[in-house]
Amino acid sequence: MVQRNGGARTASRPSAKPKIGQRGKEIQEFGSIARLPIGLDESVCESSAEALNQTLADTMTLRDMYKKHHWQVTGHTFYQLHLLFDKHYGEQSELVDVIAERIQVLGGISVAMAADVAEETRVPRPPRGREEVPVQISRLLEAHELILTQARAAAKEADEAGDDGTNDLLVSNVVRTNEMQVWFLAEHLVDTPAVDAD
Repeated sequence: MVQRNGGARTASRPSAKPKIGQRGKEIQEFGSIARLPIGLDESVCESSAEALNQTLADTMTLRDMYKKHHWQVTGHTFYQLHLLFDKHYGEQSELVDVIAERIQVLGGISVAMAADVAEETRVPRPPRGREEVPVQISRLLEAHELILTQARAAAKEADEAGDDGTNDLLVSNVVRTNEMQVWFLAEHLVDTPAVDAD
C-alpha cells in the first residue's frame, strides 16, 4: 500500500482493522463486454450475454416461485409436492449459477439483485398469498415454457454465431433440466382415478 504524505509517497503498514464503508466507480457497466481471449468476437459475446441474462432473470424468478410453492403447497399431495418443489428449486439454483458464470466468461455482467431480476424477467409475478395446487403447477408450467422457448431460440442463435459454449449450456443444461421438470409437474395435472379405474 502506498500513501501520499505532503506530495511524497510512503508505504503504509498492513493493518488488521477492516476498511469499511468503501465506495467507488463501477469498473464495468451492466450490458457492456470486457472481452476475454476466448476466441469469440465481442459482438457474439454481447449477443450471447444479453440472451443469457434474459434466461438468468427468468430462471431466478422460476427458482423463487418453486420455493414459494414449496412453502405454501397444501392438500392431500402436500408431502410429494413439498419435496418435488424443493428438488426443482435446487436444480434451478444450479442453473442460475451455471448461467451467471457463462455470462461472466463471455465478458459480460450477470444480473444479480432481486430488484434487477424483477425488472428483467418476463415470468408473471404470482400473488403473495397461497394458491391452490393446480394454479401453482400451472404457473410453474407456464414459466418453464417461456424459458424453454427463449432458450431454444438463444441456443440456435449461439450455434449460428459459433458460440458452442453458450449453445451447449442452453441445450444440455437449461433445456434438458426444464423439460424434465415439466414432465414431473404436468403429470400432477392429469385427472386419473386414484382407486377405481373407469
